[in-house]
Amino acid sequence: MQFAAVDLSELIARCRAEIERHCEHLGQLDSAIGDGDHGANMRRGLEAVYRERAEISALPLPAALERVGLVLVMNIGGAAGPLYGTLLMELGRGLAMREEAADFAATLAQAIGAVARRGRSGPGDKTLLDVLYPVQAEVAGYAAPVRIAECARRAARGTEMMLARRGRASYLGARSIGHEDPGASSCALLTVTICDYLKDHAPS
Repeated sequence: MQFAAVDLSELIARCRAEIERHCEHLGQLDSAIGDGDHGANMRRGLEAVYRERAEISALPLPAALERVGLVLVMNIGGAAGPLYGTLLMELGRGLAMREEAADFAATLAQAIGAVARRGRSGPGDKTLLDVLYPVQAEVAGYAAPVRIAECARRAARGTEMMLARRGRASYLGARSIGHEDPGASSCALLTVTICDYLKDHAPS
């Protein structure tokens, strides 16, 4: 679908509602290996974006993504704010420099690379990157939204048996194994929400 057809206001509302529904669960995941505040932090960030949805929706998509990223940086506490913010701001900047929507996969790859550098992490470190990398591969392969959504769910579940190598969870060593990463979980929730939106609005 064309980027111009995306109703950002509706998509923001859907993402906010999904995080709200899973806020407690995200907090429980984070309590096992972190501070326990990931759900509350994500909810605060999405609420802030929701409050600005009218202004954001009036912007061209690249600028809108940059604005969402900035709002998340300013409102999500902990490591998640800079990581999500970097992803969206870099994605917006990259899209502003490209003319074709077909370049989205390459732009997404560059944005994910920026997240990896910001977090000094990579695949297998038990972070949201363990969702982003496989999702980008599916996007690059022109997978349907339903397949990308399932990939995100599977990738988040896959972090359960990983050893955390970054962040507070890494202090637990082997005790981090057996717990799904909360950042990967929130990333999967948002990815699935976006994919559901795209599926619902696919041209007939």
